[in-house]
Amino acid sequence: MSAAIAAMVTAVVGVLGTLFAPVITSWVTKRQRTAEGQVEERRRLFEDRRTAYTSMNRATGHFHTLLKDALHRMRDGVYTDDDRAQLEDGRRDYRDGYAEAQMIVPDAVLAASRELNVVLAGVDAALKRIDRGLPREGETAVQLLLDLKAADPRLGAMHRIMREDLGITD
Repeated sequence: MSAAIAAMVTAVVGVLGTLFAPVITSWVTKRQRTAEGQVEERRRLFEDRRTAYTSMNRATGHFHTLLKDALHRMRDGVYTDDDRAQLEDGRRDYRDGYAEAQMIVPDAVLAASRELNVVLAGVDAALKRIDRGLPREGETAVQLLLDLKAADPRLGAMHRIMREDLGITD
């Protein structure tokens, strides 16, 4: 190859490099921004799930505790209007937490929550019937306390599924 051809090839490559440098830079920058956006979106979704799980855990645990306390008070004959109001507030928070989580959490968590809800809602409904003086056969505060024990392993299962979804392993 002669010096003239080498100089011409060098000039063409130089001109093409100058012309394409902004295009390549723009393309690389766009890809980096897209990747950064995807990372940020994954982080945001993770935080949303973590917040929903925290809310669900708090509301579920609180409702469970309120039911247990109400049953103890009912059994002991000291169940009051304040207890009823507290339980109603806990019930509302529990429902709100679940409704909020439905839009965010995976089906496995919702399924575990529904299994837990079967126990909590059943005990809650029976508690209301007893409080109104209309218990079904076998429905007593003592029996409902025993029935409420079935919520414990389901609550543990829901917590485990949530932790696994967040990548927390023991």
